Amino acid sequence: MRDITFRGGGELPDPGGEAEALLDAHARVVAWGPGARRLLGRPARDVLGRRADELLHGTADAADLLRRWKEGARQASVRLRRRDGQPLDAEVWARPLTSVNGERQWLVQAAGARTFRTYEFGRALLKGLFTDTPFHIDLFDTRQRFIAQNLTERRAGVFRRTGYAGHTMREMAPPGLLDFDALEARQRQVLETGEALLGTEVDGHPVPGSPLEYVWSESILPLRDPSGTLIALAHVVSDVTKQVRSRERLVLANEAGARIGTSLDLWQTARELAEVAVPRFADVCRVDLLDSVFATGEPSEDGQPATPLLRRAAASGPDPGPAGAVTVPVGDLDTAATAPGSPFLEALEKGEPLLLADERLSACPDALRDGGPDVHSWLLVPMLARGAVLGTAVFMRSRTPRRFEPDDVLLAEQIVNRTAACVDNASRYHRERTTARTLRRSLLPQRLPSPSAVRTASSYQPASEHTGLGGDWFDVIPLSGTRVALVVGDVVGHGLQSAVVMGRLRGAVRTLADLDLSPGELLTHLDDQMNRALDERGDEVSLVTGATCLYAVYDPVSRRCRLARAGHPPLAVVSADGAVDFVDLAGGPPLGLGGVMFEEREIALDDGDLLVLYTDGLLESRTQDVDTGLRRLRGALSRTPASAAPQEVCDMLVRELLPPGHQDDVAVLVARVSGLAPDSYVTWEIETQDRMVGRARELTARQLASWGLAEESFTTELIVSELVTNALRYGGEPITLRLIRDRNLICEVSDGSSTSPHVRRAQDTDEGGRGLYLITQLAQNWGTRYGERGKTIWAEQPLSG
Repeated sequence: MRDITFRGGGELPDPGGEAEALLDAHARVVAWGPGARRLLGRPARDVLGRRADELLHGTADAADLLRRWKEGARQASVRLRRRDGQPLDAEVWARPLTSVNGERQWLVQAAGARTFRTYEFGRALLKGLFTDTPFHIDLFDTRQRFIAQNLTERRAGVFRRTGYAGHTMREMAPPGLLDFDALEARQRQVLETGEALLGTEVDGHPVPGSPLEYVWSESILPLRDPSGTLIALAHVVSDVTKQVRSRERLVLANEAGARIGTSLDLWQTARELAEVAVPRFADVCRVDLLDSVFATGEPSEDGQPATPLLRRAAASGPDPGPAGAVTVPVGDLDTAATAPGSPFLEALEKGEPLLLADERLSACPDALRDGGPDVHSWLLVPMLARGAVLGTAVFMRSRTPRRFEPDDVLLAEQIVNRTAACVDNASRYHRERTTARTLRRSLLPQRLPSPSAVRTASSYQPASEHTGLGGDWFDVIPLSGTRVALVVGDVVGHGLQSAVVMGRLRGAVRTLADLDLSPGELLTHLDDQMNRALDERGDEVSLVTGATCLYAVYDPVSRRCRLARAGHPPLAVVSADGAVDFVDLAGGPPLGLGGVMFEEREIALDDGDLLVLYTDGLLESRTQDVDTGLRRLRGALSRTPASAAPQEVCDMLVRELLPPGHQDDVAVLVARVSGLAPDSYVTWEIETQDRMVGRARELTARQLASWGLAEESFTTELIVSELVTNALRYGGEPITLRLIRDRNLICEVSDGSSTSPHVRRAQDTDEGGRGLYLITQLAQNWGTRYGERGKTIWAEQPLSG
């Protein structure tokens, strides 16, 4: 730097800089202060009486200093010489004085350049805080009275008069500005503890009664004198309304993300939106959904439906007001919302939020302002998902004086958009679940037949609660001669693909059962059907690789059950005395391998015996193998009371054996069997003589009379006559006639021939050929079944009454 740099007259440092000295008119030192000694390291005895030139470094001249001071320059940057000869940059101020003798003298004050810069920074800081800063700064004494305010605070204009000094905030500020009790409590806390209180957020109104609400961040700082005594409080206040509102909106958006869409229930999702919005965002919230959203069909993809129907899905907030105020109960249609000229239609058509206030809000019908008469800000946000309208959400403010702002509209859109996605998911889930349930009802029997000799009950537990579809099935099929077929099957896998294959197999089983095939033959044909199904899948064959099945036929006349199984768990038999046995029968391979013969077995049953058919999902799990499952099943069945109904047994097995969180479908079919009473059927051997036709009619008429069925005698005699005649002409020995009285009257004629009879229309000139045709006209149902030797032709008649 230069040795001397002069500037215009500057203000003297207060209280006098670091050093002071007194020079006479000839620039000689006549007085030397302690600060000067410390600054330059020179004692008074070394400088008194000497010219100031010796205190300057380099080419600086004291005479030049005096001349410039006389010309008005009062401040200069000077390079001084310390006692050790080192230069010292300093700032020097000069003030003219007159001695008692009338001589001109100069009071010189100096400060080191570093000290001077610190001093300047301090002055700039004070000036910034009290003049230029946007913060509001107040100073209070220890009695909580005003001492001073910065310029920003004075310009705020919230005080009723300018003479604020000596008064408290309560005395000066307008009523309602803020909570004065809380403010004074915070001041006392700082006065008592001596610790600063930083960043307290304070709510208030800039003008009493104004709808505007502000949030200030307040810091109270203790001020101390050099001795450390607390002498005042400094309040630093800044407007943080925007930051706080942004934070509140962010918190609310995060909360909405966590609380909305916790389930796939449409009503609950709408209710969650209303509960999140009130009271933190609005005083009242109404959520309406299009009526089509609750239906099973897809919502309209071209926006607003032609005639939209909005149904109130949720409502939150206080009651609208006095009795008779218009409001729509949850679940009812909101007809006012879609009336001509309604703002709802405008918002739905444009797909944009609609914000109403003041005059336009007051012009709306009362039915649209069902939040009460004090609603002053009304926001409608359409609910859109995948380009389709799902409904609307209406937010109203009545008790909160602050109106909705543009940022509030953006927040409402964000929350409603999330809700729309959740509502769309719930609606799609509802449709898919309804479709799946409809498919399941079409694939599985909803009500089992109730043959007189068998009481049955079933339970189906799908692996997927969403679709309710799987590959397990069960069936009860009435057969001729009061026999009953019991079926349980399991297609590998679960879900829609397995359910489709299962439906085909179940249909095939019912069709094959009508042919009265033996269990082994039926499974062989079913194996062929499974192979065809797998071949048709082509590349998707890996999705379904096979199936298992257990098919059993119970004859209540003989009290015997014939069964076969294809890779399926064994049949469990619970005797009336409580013994539990698993039928020892080779399981065979699963269906779908082809070219396999299935072994059959026939077992004898007693009245009251319990047959339990099930799929492997009841036995196996990730933590349990089949053998363990069979042991548990045996134990559960052994504890079953003899009087337990089949449904009670089903429920008990599912409750005790089904693994929690099971990953496989489970089907259980329980049947309690009983035989026909001995007096409800009769069998006769028929000799191969033509006269036996008349004999058969006589026996039939006599038996029907003993049963009290004389009214059915004529028709039954015709049927018996035709069946016996057909057996004598075309069949072989032995020939038997059996009558069974159950819910229907059944006539059965068996012979040793396997020739299949056919119904034909005889010509007018034919003497015969009308037997089976006549039976089709007289009987409710008829058919043929084949045994190991021969066949049986049967016909059923309904019993009157």
